[in-house]
Amino acid sequence: MAKLTTKKRNKLPKSAFGLPEEEKYPVKTIKNGKVVPSKSHAINAKARATQMAKKGKLSAAEKKKIDAKANKVLGKSATKKKTATRKRTVKRVTRKK
Repeated sequence: MAKLTTKKRNKLPKSAFGLPEEEKYPVKTIKNGKVVPSKSHAINAKARATQMAKKGKLSAAEKKKIDAKANKVLGKSATKKKTATRKRTVKRVTRKK
């Protein structure tokens, strides 16, 4: 993950955080003076949000908000896609003796 120093974190706009009102769970970082999406920060934000939700320190609505913002950075769809499972038929061969 890219190092996000206090100086860089303080320069981030509120829109760069999963919870902008609290400035928690950054999903973007500063690179060459520009705010850019960071996949590693987005993945980490989702993981931390899941941990805090399991502990009861984060509401389901807040977790959903963080996940949505992180998914946007990661380029994932908001809805889960179901993958079709294909059954393989195994033909058993019996040999005559």
